[in-house]
Amino acid sequence: MNFIRGVIGGQPSGAQPSGVETIQKLCDRVASSTLLEDRRDAVRALKSLSKKYRMEVGTQAMDHLIRILQTDRSDSEILGYALDTLYNIICNDEEEDQDESEDTAAPVSAKSKNVAAPEDTQKRQDDVGAQFTERFIQEPENITLLLSLLEEFDFHVRWPGVKLLTALLKCQCTQLQGIILVSPMGVSRLMDLLADSREVIRNDGLLLLQQLTKGNAAIQKIVAFENAFERLLDIISEEGSSDGGIVVEDCLLLLVTLLKNNSSNQNFFKEGSYIQRMKPWFEVGDDNSGWSAQKVTNLHLMLQLVRVLVSPVNSPGATSSCQKTMFQCGLLQQLCTILMATGVPADILTETINTVSEVIRGSQVNQDYFASVNAPSNPPRPAIVVLLMSMVNERQPFVLRCAVLYCFQCFLYKNQKGQSEIVATLLPSTIDANSISAGQLLCGGLFSADSLSNWCAAVALGHALQDNLTQKEQLLRVQLATSLGKPPVSLLQQCTNILSQGSRVQTRVGLLVLLCTWMSNCPIAVTHFLHNQDNVPFLTAQISENLGEDERLVQGLCALLLGICIYYNDNSLENYTKEKLKQLIEKRIGKENFVEKLGFITKHELYSRAAQKPQPTFSTPEHMLFDHEFTKLVKELEGIITKAVHKSSEEEKKEEEVKKTLEQHDSIVTQYKELIREQDTQLNELKEQVASLTSQNEQMQTTLTQQLSQIQQHKDQYSLLKLKLGKDSAVSGQAEGAQENGLQLEELTLLRDELEELRRQHAQLQTQLAEKDTLIASLKANGERSGEGSEVETAELLKEVEALRVQVRSQGAEISTFQSERQELQRRADSAQAAAAVSVVDAGAVSKVAELESRLSAQTADTHRLQEELRSLSDSRASLEKELASATSTAAILQAEKSKLQQEVSESKKEQDDLLMLLADQDQKILNLKQRLKDLGETIEDEDDLDARDQSEEDDEEEEEEEEEDE
Repeated sequence: MNFIRGVIGGQPSGAQPSGVETIQKLCDRVASSTLLEDRRDAVRALKSLSKKYRMEVGTQAMDHLIRILQTDRSDSEILGYALDTLYNIICNDEEEDQDESEDTAAPVSAKSKNVAAPEDTQKRQDDVGAQFTERFIQEPENITLLLSLLEEFDFHVRWPGVKLLTALLKCQCTQLQGIILVSPMGVSRLMDLLADSREVIRNDGLLLLQQLTKGNAAIQKIVAFENAFERLLDIISEEGSSDGGIVVEDCLLLLVTLLKNNSSNQNFFKEGSYIQRMKPWFEVGDDNSGWSAQKVTNLHLMLQLVRVLVSPVNSPGATSSCQKTMFQCGLLQQLCTILMATGVPADILTETINTVSEVIRGSQVNQDYFASVNAPSNPPRPAIVVLLMSMVNERQPFVLRCAVLYCFQCFLYKNQKGQSEIVATLLPSTIDANSISAGQLLCGGLFSADSLSNWCAAVALGHALQDNLTQKEQLLRVQLATSLGKPPVSLLQQCTNILSQGSRVQTRVGLLVLLCTWMSNCPIAVTHFLHNQDNVPFLTAQISENLGEDERLVQGLCALLLGICIYYNDNSLENYTKEKLKQLIEKRIGKENFVEKLGFITKHELYSRAAQKPQPTFSTPEHMLFDHEFTKLVKELEGIITKAVHKSSEEEKKEEEVKKTLEQHDSIVTQYKELIREQDTQLNELKEQVASLTSQNEQMQTTLTQQLSQIQQHKDQYSLLKLKLGKDSAVSGQAEGAQENGLQLEELTLLRDELEELRRQHAQLQTQLAEKDTLIASLKANGERSGEGSEVETAELLKEVEALRVQVRSQGAEISTFQSERQELQRRADSAQAAAAVSVVDAGAVSKVAELESRLSAQTADTHRLQEELRSLSDSRASLEKELASATSTAAILQAEKSKLQQEVSESKKEQDDLLMLLADQDQKILNLKQRLKDLGETIEDEDDLDARDQSEEDDEEEEEEEEEDE
């Protein structure tokens, strides 16, 4: 113990042993000491020496330290010392310096120390760490042991274990990932570190998971499905989102690692509604001044996380789904707010532009929303116009201009509506002199003095024409006013004029890229280009000259443009037909030389870089020569143009004929396919109709049979009723009718008598009235003679007349009442008579028979129609019978083969019988021979004798056994 204390911190006494000797003695003490305290002190001493004597401690003590981890699990202190010692001998100097700087809070950073250290020393230290790591992981049980130690809650065990595993992953990541992946619950144990309440362990656990998930999709999926997204987003929210510290940065780095190029995790992230939880990260206030460096870093990583979800390298379906979700949850709107805000740092603004670009790329809804966004200016301007103003402004940062170009490209990607709106701002009918439009900015940048603005504007305008023949033709209408007093020239002519003036290489490349994009697959544009007599000689002169290395790309693009003029030429200009242009190439340039110059494009070093991804990423402005979409166009056209140049006119004619023939053949095949589809459809419909008609026919047959039986019944009833009508009289019919309606004959007779009495009384009254009238008339005639004395009598007579008239009226009313009752009774009697059996049968049966006859005629017509259908069915039945006949013939053939096989079987049976007969003969011969031998005195044992002898022997043996048992 005194020796150990002296090594650790005691005063030197006498000659001190060397470090190697001390380490050797400490290792012996660890291996041989039986007391836990002695081993603990020895391990602590090794820990203090492990940084200075890293190689010696690692070489001599690693096995002892591993044994300590295995045997002394009950003592957390010695486990912590052992883990710290292993960490010191495995980690590199950079980590060591970082730990020291954290402990001492020295102003000198670890990075500056590394810069001061020689490179060979650093490399040697890394090799030492890699060697010790390789030695440690040779036994996978060591990693399993380390993972089990991470389950210990003690801080002095868990934290050193996390640091040691992180150092091992940094040295040998791939091998260690494989061991952890196959270890039971290995990844789950590491995920538990994120739930630790001690921030130091949780934060180092984040660093461990960053190393663990690098480049391993399987581990990334396991970590994601262990609820990593939920935990990481919770930590980010707890730490203050973008205003948080370095812990937020570590969480974001881990999220980016889990999601990048991992479609399964991206889909899980989207389906878990985690995209919606990202929206609050991008809420910025009005005052954006004074952003801290950590906030800039955090927001930069947040934007990168959004880009990972909508990256163009992802599958189109996953990207489209994430874009839709980002628009629906308002994330795109929030990003556009940052885009138009003031005071945002330049690098954040640049990354925001790139992020918005990929969120809207190829999504029509998002592109339409972006087109509607206005900048907060007076008057408001579209965001696209504001961004283009930055792109063509040479005072803006280079990366910002590249980002704006990428945003414009993504806005027009698969967006024909946006393309038409951009081109429309250049057309004469839509130009507004009071406002700045996107087209005016592009034209201004195309012809400015800044070569980068020329290139960016040319490429941007080319994207407005990409795969859009209509806009290519519309752009031919654009006229430009070059100077006062001169007529306007077309945009195409102005581009060729600037190209022929010999400007900078970047400007000429941009214009050639625009012209190639414009004229490809547009014969009208090719015709306009060839209409200028100076264009073709300029291109041939550029291609044929032997220029320097910088001009080779221009020559290749000129060759590509001339090849487009050949391939997309409609031969409308007599001087520049396909054949004449090819002859011109052969005479002035040479076909092989032309193809070689055309190949300069794809051989350029910047071509492959631009072809990798859509975003333009160049280190310097001079390197911006190629656009991603243009590289795809070159790849498509290079082989086509090479073939077109080498082909002769006869081959072209033959190819055109073959092409026409193939087109005709394809059209014929297409027609036949459509006809077959239609016939299949009709056949299916006819089959369904036949099935339905067959069922209808069966139903009609049943209905017809029923109706025929009903008609026969009605005919029989009609005949019977006719017979009854001939026998019965009308009176009896009326009486029967009255009885059937409940009216009695006596009541009818009484009513008639009363009616006759009323008529008689009425006649008497009418007679009396006539007599009175004659009396009045006579009185009037004698009135003059009678004088005044008769006036009283006259008045009395008038009163009597009036009374008689009232009486007559009352009698008339009674008569009318009785008449109405009589009519009612007569009507009831008539109805009773009509309801009688005779009249009902007479009229009703006739009408019903007529109705049935009409229905019978209709049924007859249906029967004829069904018979026609049955005839068609019989035809189909005949065809089926033919098939049955063919099947029957096949069956007959098979039957013949069957009979042949049966005959062979019978022959084989016959042969077997013959063999049996031969065997019987042989047996008989054998018996005869045995008999002869017996007669000659030879002893011959038969099979029966042998069996009998064997049976007797067995009986003897059984008897002997029984006797032995009895004894």
